Amino acid sequence: MAVGESEKNRKLSEAEQRRLQGFEQLQQGMAAQGYRCNELTVSIVRANIVSMLAAIPVMVLGLGLFMVVNLNNDWGFDDGGWIVQIIELLVLVVVHEGIHGLTWSIFAPNHLSDIEFGFMKEYLTPYCTCKTPLAKWPYIAGALAPLVLLGIIPTVVAIATSSFTLLVTGLIMILAAGGDVMIVWMILRHRTTGSELLVLDHPTQAGCAVFER
Repeated sequence: MAVGESEKNRKLSEAEQRRLQGFEQLQQGMAAQGYRCNELTVSIVRANIVSMLAAIPVMVLGLGLFMVVNLNNDWGFDDGGWIVQIIELLVLVVVHEGIHGLTWSIFAPNHLSDIEFGFMKEYLTPYCTCKTPLAKWPYIAGALAPLVLLGIIPTVVAIATSSFTLLVTGLIMILAAGGDVMIVWMILRHRTTGSELLVLDHPTQAGCAVFER
């Protein structure tokens, strides 16, 4: 899914400019070691739309299972209602990025020093990025960790405990992880002829760069 010209040409923040310079230097160093670079990027706007559409069947399935299992139970939000729910979701958006960072830091050479957080004002999108290349599966583990910990597990627990509040939280967090799932899907679909493969967050766009040799 091509990145639009408006996204390519948008004004970069100082942090993005710094990461872009580091990325270009890293590309040169990796090329000297025989690595080829393939950029797997996606339009942020289109990624948000596609991920929302793709998440609908999952959310319908989760709600359907909840209805079947808890057919005779009363539904409703816990104390605090919508206000507390919204506050919790805003906090969980930050936690989502923190989980990315903590998971990737386990595998990164300099651990938390290789992790950077930021916010794209144009798209009201927070982000977490790892500044050093990671092996394929550690990168995927970090990309999908928020989906599992904040989305899938809470949804399963909500169905088992009849908690409608937790169900809504879990389903929204599944929706929030749609972009991560899309990036992982691009990595898995990428055909490589090399025996070595490293993945690095793209410095300015949604997606990643795959180095292979």
